Amino acid sequence: MALSREAYKAFEAVVGKRNISEDTAICETYRCAAAQSSAHYGPYNHRTPMPAAVLMPGSTEEVQEIIRLCNKYKIHYKASTTFWSSHGFIGYDGCIQLDMRRMKKIIIDPKNKVAIIEPYAIAATVQAEAMKYGLTCNIPGVGCSSSVLANTAGWGGAGPSSVFTGNTVENLLCVEWVLPNGEVAVTGTAGSNDGWFYGEGPGPSVRCILRGAGGTCGEMGVCTRMSIKLSPWPGPKYLPTSGISGIYYAEGLDNFRYYTLCFPTWDDWSGCVMKMNEHNLMYTGHRQFSFFGRDVKAAFLRIITNPDLQLCDLPELMADPEVIKTTESMKIEFHTVIAGLSKRDLEWKEEALDAILKEFHGWKDEWSLRPEIQKYMLTYFIRLGHKNLNYVHCGAYEGHFGLHRNNQILSARLVEPAAAIKREFEESGPWNAKVGGDSAMGSLGGLGGGGGTMGWEFFASYDAHDKKSVEKTCEYFKGPVQDFMTKNCGVTEMGSGQENSRRPDGYCWTQEDHNRKFAGMPGTNMFAYQWQVREKFNPNHLGSSYYQTCDPEYIKEFKARQAKK
Repeated sequence: MALSREAYKAFEAVVGKRNISEDTAICETYRCAAAQSSAHYGPYNHRTPMPAAVLMPGSTEEVQEIIRLCNKYKIHYKASTTFWSSHGFIGYDGCIQLDMRRMKKIIIDPKNKVAIIEPYAIAATVQAEAMKYGLTCNIPGVGCSSSVLANTAGWGGAGPSSVFTGNTVENLLCVEWVLPNGEVAVTGTAGSNDGWFYGEGPGPSVRCILRGAGGTCGEMGVCTRMSIKLSPWPGPKYLPTSGISGIYYAEGLDNFRYYTLCFPTWDDWSGCVMKMNEHNLMYTGHRQFSFFGRDVKAAFLRIITNPDLQLCDLPELMADPEVIKTTESMKIEFHTVIAGLSKRDLEWKEEALDAILKEFHGWKDEWSLRPEIQKYMLTYFIRLGHKNLNYVHCGAYEGHFGLHRNNQILSARLVEPAAAIKREFEESGPWNAKVGGDSAMGSLGGLGGGGGTMGWEFFASYDAHDKKSVEKTCEYFKGPVQDFMTKNCGVTEMGSGQENSRRPDGYCWTQEDHNRKFAGMPGTNMFAYQWQVREKFNPNHLGSSYYQTCDPEYIKEFKARQAKK
């Protein structure tokens, strides 16, 4: 659906001819196959709609004027940065896509230990700038090529370093926010022209409306600038590396150590993680390479750290006695980086770690102690720059299960029964990569070990261009996975929240659809509250269905009908 000439010319007057396009060849590239990190669909009539135009604003003032025009012409809009998944793409015909790549400024305030960032400031660049002042930022699990602002405003932002830096949501300070009516709200101390160092005032605070626990996903206007809390970086101003493309080694990080810590049982695993958190030992903590799968992760680690090996070497590697030994050693494991603020601090942390490992019957995997592996892993976990590996098996993957996030012991004890269900599915046919069941990965907690534990996101690797593979994987999620989650965790399978955000055809749900979905759900008052918030802040409903709402009047009518039954 094309924009009217009047509307197009109005947008063009705001951003300039070079920063707006309705060319089909351009707009087609802003579509997404709703397969990965969305709703388990494949590319069979499941692509997000093509935008009527793509705009690249260069300032808060331009964003403000664009949103005012959208209200004038009743045009839906969606702002996005690095377009990791379908969440960042439009969901309606006649909608415009805002590509925020022109807004990427970064200001480091070393005195207050904060970074002031625009939407397209990616984590790798923010971290590199912060390191010059002995500071660093959290890099979420999505990787260092992602937008810090988008992760902070819209998601939880858990990652390997969250245990030291906090999740991105824990680092949110002040926000410059273009509201859905085109007005600009500036929160925290920045709202009183007192600097960007404190999020709770003096000045307005609307954090609960901006993001709450999960974020509004582009429904409530556009964040154009924010400040985030930074954390100490006990390393050099520049991260020295060597190696070749894809295999980089950190050099000169003498006060850092990397270990793969392994255990005989999940209770031992949990006990070690909790005690390390209690004593602030971890700079990063993650269960990472298990996403390859329990049976193949040791072989894959050989491949990704050796430029002379390829995927075709996998069968031979899996038969290698040394690889088999590592596979058994790393059955129940996590990866950690320890950083010493001084030589003595590092010595103490090493001694403390050895004592904790002894208490919980753990050991350091021998292969991972090799100097070249140490250097590779330090680069990997400090930067988190290899997210392409997520797709290595079949070209597509989907996270599932999402075991209980608030009880580490319970979560750990559920890994084996969940892995057995996944292994059974893997063996049922050529629908999914056969990797040994257990593929649970994720971070080990928020700031200081507080907050949720790892989300126990199992990876299911499937072929998004094989319809049967997509259908069978979807059946697996909706059947045994959902049954397991309901019985053991009392919650829905992690992908269901995305299915409630976008229809199978790639479009957004209507309000009527959401009313029918949510009126009978437990906790339906949450959806009614969000409906009231949206009516106040976004009465023209120019966002998307990722902000999930339910009309309170519909809930009343639904309850009345249920009562009559």
